[in-house]
Amino acid sequence: MTHPDTTRLRQHGGHGTAQGAPWALLIGGGSLVVLTAVAGISFVVGVVAVALQAVFIAYFVRHLSFAVSALRSAHLDLGAPVVDTGYRPSVCVIVSCHNEETVVDGMIASLVELDYPVEQLQLIVVDDGSQDATGRLLDEWAARTPALEVMHRPPGAGGGKSGALNAALEHARAEIVVVFDADHHPHPDVLRRLVRHFEDPEVAAVQGRCIIRNPSDSTIARLVAVDYYAGYLVNEYGRQSVFEMPAYGGANCAVRVRCLVEVGGWNTSSVTEDTDLTLRLALAGWKVRYDINALDDEEGVVTLGRYWRQRYRWARGHQQVWRDYRAAVWRSKHLKLKEKIETTMFLAAFHVPIGSAIGLIILVVWAAGLVHIFNPVDTFALWTLLFLGPLIELGAGLLIADADRSEAVTLVLFMPMFFVSAALSSKAWLDGMAGRGYSWVKTARSADMTAAE
Repeated sequence: MTHPDTTRLRQHGGHGTAQGAPWALLIGGGSLVVLTAVAGISFVVGVVAVALQAVFIAYFVRHLSFAVSALRSAHLDLGAPVVDTGYRPSVCVIVSCHNEETVVDGMIASLVELDYPVEQLQLIVVDDGSQDATGRLLDEWAARTPALEVMHRPPGAGGGKSGALNAALEHARAEIVVVFDADHHPHPDVLRRLVRHFEDPEVAAVQGRCIIRNPSDSTIARLVAVDYYAGYLVNEYGRQSVFEMPAYGGANCAVRVRCLVEVGGWNTSSVTEDTDLTLRLALAGWKVRYDINALDDEEGVVTLGRYWRQRYRWARGHQQVWRDYRAAVWRSKHLKLKEKIETTMFLAAFHVPIGSAIGLIILVVWAAGLVHIFNPVDTFALWTLLFLGPLIELGAGLLIADADRSEAVTLVLFMPMFFVSAALSSKAWLDGMAGRGYSWVKTARSADMTAAE
């Protein structure tokens, strides 16, 4: 039976993100050359450096406000019991799987342990064109698990994760859809914690908190685990407590079907369908909420190569959402001024590392003696704000998580990762502006011994 609302579902076209603005690169580059020729390289470098410092200060204030808010009250919210009002909307859990044979068993085992009324729960797992044993394993689970529905999409069906989710949505018989990724192990009470927020009729989506379960697998996995402390315990918590604008994160998250259909479903043209949906819901006037106790364990990437591929996808998709919606944010009649400012800074987050790359270029230009009236070293204190803001969030995350003190050493390792972030964000921006094709790709799992590194 198809959910009646999905008859209005409008899937966005395309199989990936390729649209760009190569003309903007030409115009921007040409304008920079002309300005340099007219005003001189020292003037241009000076203006750019001052602009970067203003951006770094703005983001430092944002990071600091999130950290202060989280340190003040996050520990009080952690572990709070579920306030049970008896509200039990119908829920459809959807998981998309593409070549996930190494994690399918753990994921399904977690799904069948979810604590929610059976008559109100639907489980749909999509085998999205897998070429390994994923489809067979799912069918075996379905044969002995009556509540589990398995859908098989043929190879080349298109749309990546978004396409698979939209296909499952057509078969959803529920008011609320909850999405997990294939490597996730949701805690048994996660559905009850997520859905309680939908008693507020203005809430369209709710994000839970994800925890890395394999930090000991490698140094990269440990870094990702600490990064998640900052991301969920400080940044996401701060966006809610300071602006009431957390982001829908794409996994361990719930969305009201009626609202999802109203904004057109998941965007198959985006490789970060979560950020894209966050913006479309906000621009439509709906609210997103964050539950710090709706927990879910996931697998962190274990190599630098996988980290690069994952974060490149995040940067590429996030930057595309910036290009798609930045103007609409400022035209919105639903967003207040402070919400427009925060949404703009949220959208531009993967552009800030590009600013750090430009800053490094300025230092090289100055060191080469090409600039004589501006000394970037004189403003060293301001340049450090670029690094200090994220480090404050990371440190606050460790404190709130009550992590072992030895984890503090991990903060030192984040310094070289800033350079990695600057490189991948810059490449993603150049590729996106040039319109180079890019499609959604699955993150390789630690047990995928044959995955290319």
